[in-house]
Amino acid sequence: MPSYPPTFADQVVAQPAKAQFEAFIDEHRRALTSCLDGLTEEQARRSLVVSRTTLLGLVKHATFVEKVWFDEAVTRRSRAEIGIPATPDESFVLDDGDTIATVQQAHREACAASRQATSSLGLDDILPGNRRGPLPLRWVYLHVLRELAQHCGHADILREQLLHE
Repeated sequence: MPSYPPTFADQVVAQPAKAQFEAFIDEHRRALTSCLDGLTEEQARRSLVVSRTTLLGLVKHATFVEKVWFDEAVTRRSRAEIGIPATPDESFVLDDGDTIATVQQAHREACAASRQATSSLGLDDILPGNRRGPLPLRWVYLHVLRELAQHCGHADILREQLLHE
């Protein structure tokens, strides 16, 4: 019998659209951060492609994504005020203090803050603080889901490379 992801559950299918979006986003958040489970610190930092992309860097970048879309876009606070890099590329850069535990914890905290920031919003509510201009929460959810899905695919490939070296 095939194993289906949690979003296939009848409880999710029967939910309103916002709850469905959130279930899919949470599923991808968990999948991405779990790509680090069972790895050594060296494996998590190992560069296997010419870009700055590493498994640890992907999860660190995902934390940046959460703060851009659910802090900056909601609150209009600047990236400097939030304490995140100015550009997405910089968000992949690892510091000496970045470990699997600290990066996963930062990601969990950012996700919790994102859930809190959007808890009272509807899908058609406008987020005023994005650099492109105001955007509806529905579009932001779809964009974040797309980005998380892409990074989950990247993580699957990198993890497979690491574990089969």
